[in-house]
Formats: sequence, structure tokens, C-alpha cells
Amino acid sequence: MSLPVALSQLRLPLIGAPLFIIAQPELVIAQCRAGIVGAFPALNARPPELLDTWLTQIKSELEQAKEQFPEQLIAPYAVNQIVHASNERLQHDMELCVHHQVPIVITSLRPPGEVVTAVHSYGGLVFHDVISVRHAHKALEMGVDGLILVCTGAGGHAGLMSPFALITEVRKFWDGPLILSGAMSKGEHVLAALAMGADMAYMGTRFIASLEAKASQAYKDSLVSSQASDIIYSNLFTGVHGNYLRSSIEAAGLDPDHLPLAEKNTMNFSGTSAKAWKDIWGAGQSVSGIDSVQSVQDIVAKLEIEFTQAKNKLCAYP
Repeated sequence: MSLPVALSQLRLPLIGAPLFIIAQPELVIAQCRAGIVGAFPALNARPPELLDTWLTQIKSELEQAKEQFPEQLIAPYAVNQIVHASNERLQHDMELCVHHQVPIVITSLRPPGEVVTAVHSYGGLVFHDVISVRHAHKALEMGVDGLILVCTGAGGHAGLMSPFALITEVRKFWDGPLILSGAMSKGEHVLAALAMGADMAYMGTRFIASLEAKASQAYKDSLVSSQASDIIYSNLFTGVHGNYLRSSIEAAGLDPDHLPLAEKNTMNFSGTSAKAWKDIWGAGQSVSGIDSVQSVQDIVAKLEIEFTQAKNKLCAYP
């Protein structure tokens, strides 16, 4: 499947996943200028009026970069919208996305029918997060342009399906754009996603450990020092299952190996005052491939080298 024109000229077929709290204009702009899609959740802009300022800043700085460095591959940006009754800002934030003609809107949770209509009104693209075939069917019924398969090992809210299984099943009924998420941190992982049938890779945790990310130094250092076994899958913190760093759960006074189940869509901190995402840090099993905190430019440059080396190795395979 060929990608839309907006995504056909990238340094790597890669989207920087929208990171709650952490992804702000500095990170998004750096990712786009490095040649990959940068993304942020609309809810990161607080108060809501700040979203207009952020969109203006991102659009302006990327346009200036294109004029100043016409030879560089500068990627489009994306905004993540939580399509759920609990998001009281959705209409306000979508009106701003339409006003600024945001190139890509990434939707999560409920099938995004009204968002698709709004984004398609100006020619934008909508990609929807899914963790199952059932979710994929529902999103496609709403007319989304592509699917983001959030597979086992992904940071934050994630599913449990193997990427091999989910891609295989979705490709039986959808030949459009597929973006693969789950435990990726290296350039060869991006190539592997393409070999498996995806069109792009989706990488979030790797960019938390970047200089531009709005995460504490303790958070970033914990990513560097952690292994895949330090990722804990639990629904305790938001009512929806997700992956979190063991060290942050322990710092909240909880036992990561004996967390109770929360009732669906309810908060349950068992007496602790720690808050999801701010104190309980989201992360994926891709921590296994993070060994340092670097600038976005250096991270993407390394990913490109790894991608090319892996591709050349495969081409040389007898």
C-alpha cells in the first residue's frame, strides 16, 4: 500500500507517538525537522487556550524551516485527540485543528466519526489507535484513513496481541495504511515493521529519553537503566490496561508484582496520592534498547543508520 503524499517524503517511515504531558512543541518540532512525524496530545495544552498558541508555533516554525532549508526533509505533524465522553474539550480542540488544518489527527478510544468528517473537510488524515480486530473494523466503518496497531509491549495504554497476529488478521480486510506500535527502539525494528506488512512504525518511549522531551531527568534516567522486565502491565492507574515503569510504581509505595485490578474506567490508587503519567511513568518494553538520553536529531540519525545497515544486510542475504 502506498502512503499518502504527505507521508511519502520522510527520512524514515516513522511517527513519534503522542506522549501525554511529555510531548510539547519543542519535541514535536524537533521530530518533524529530523524528518519523522512528530505528534502531541491536544490535552497537553493547558489551559485549553494554549492549544491555539502551540499550533501556531509549530506551523510557523516548520514553515520557516522549509524556507530556510529547502533541501531538508521536514515531516508533517500530528495531534492526538481522545474521543471519549470524558474529554470535555474535544469540540473546542477539534475546532482549532480544523482552523489550523492540522495535517494528521490521531484518534484514541471511541470510533471517531465526527472527527473524521471534520478533518476530511480540509483534506487532513485520520489515523486511529486499535488493539484488536474488532476495534479495527469499528474505526474503518467511521472512514479513518489508517490504523495504528498498538501491540504487546507498547508504552502507556496497550493491547496484548502479537504484531505478527494482528497485522496478519487486519491485512485480510484492509489494504490501507497501517502503522505498527509496540516495543520498538531501533532502526532495524522499523525495517522489521515494514517487512511484516506495516507501512510505518510508531515509536514513543524512545523519545521520552530525549533532550527535548518534557520529562523529569529521573524519568529519563529510569528509562536508560530499565529492562523489559521492569515494565508492568496494569489497569490500576486509569481503569484501562497499560504499561508502566516499575521504579515509579515502587516510588509510589506500591508493590509492582502484586497490584490489584481496578474496576473498569475508574481510578484506584489504593491510598496513594500518585497520579498516572505524572508520577506513575508510562513506558514500553522498548526500554531494552535505550542506553542514553540524546537529542532528537541524534536519535533519528542513529535510527537511520541502523535502518540502512539492516536493510543492506537483508539485501546481501543469499
